[in-house]
Amino acid sequence: MAYITNTSIPSGNPTDVDTTAKYPMLTQVKDSDGNTLIYLTGVASVVLGTFVTYDELGITTRLAANAIGPVAIALAATVASRYGFFLIEGSGLGNVSAAFADNGNVYATATAGEVDDAVVAGDRVKNCIGRSAIASGKATMQVHSPYMDDGLSA
Repeated sequence: MAYITNTSIPSGNPTDVDTTAKYPMLTQVKDSDGNTLIYLTGVASVVLGTFVTYDELGITTRLAANAIGPVAIALAATVASRYGFFLIEGSGLGNVSAAFADNGNVYATATAGEVDDAVVAGDRVKNCIGRSAIASGKATMQVHSPYMDDGLSA
């Protein structure tokens, strides 16, 4: 299990869920595996591997079709009125639809917080790739500051 290594943030378990905010929203830390994590507010129905978008205040929404904004992956069940770290750079488990293939591009689905490798115009999660096949509803994701732009031109 990874642990937080930043000296400016107390060491701890990045899967801890807080009932009160322990750090400023959007605080970024590195864990012992080299992943970059971001501290965000939770939202209803978030579990380990849920994909979310978040805003400039650290408020999350489960990933959905046509979303716009930065994307992160929950490290724990960080539900509404809770706070915790989410993955934004590195590798971790993400919730996927049935038949997700290894090395697949990642797209938002009709199921909030879940992704698939089936192409959906405008709903690709950029800077995110599936690095394993599905196992128990999850796959390993490799991310580097993922985001969605609803297919808008750069």
